[in-house]
Amino acid sequence: MPCLVSVLAGYLLGSVASAIVVCRLLRRPDPRSGGSNNPGATNVLRIAGRDAAAVTLIGDVLKGAIAVAIARLVSPDPVVWALAGAAAFFGHLYPLYFGFRGGKGVATALGSLTAAIPWAGALTAATWLVVIAGGVGANRALRQALGDLAGGALYF
Repeated sequence: MPCLVSVLAGYLLGSVASAIVVCRLLRRPDPRSGGSNNPGATNVLRIAGRDAAAVTLIGDVLKGAIAVAIARLVSPDPVVWALAGAAAFFGHLYPLYFGFRGGKGVATALGSLTAAIPWAGALTAATWLVVIAGGVGANRALRQALGDLAGGALYF
């Protein structure tokens, strides 16, 4: 039963599309209909500015972390924690509340990883920041992908 509760809570939390909620609250364009059409922090940065993007990023990280924190409260089993984090990730990709059109899930996955294995989350975040801030590659999406891959490779 704790596994089912954790997975369901994770998916429902993940389904809260921070980008869409933030843009609605700030009366900015729907991120699904502007910029890259992706409801994520990077696109919110394009269409609504830094402050909105920062709030979106924090919201996306927190929903992954909260999903795993709930799982940790109801179960000592790390597999349950991982399933809750994965459910939050898939909720972000396919949000129940927003027509199953979600973002890429990078920040939500980072929040889940950090709540489950703090050192791995910190290492992944640091690597991602170095790659992004360092300007590796000319394309922002390429830099993000490289940061994600480098963080994942360091973890394993």
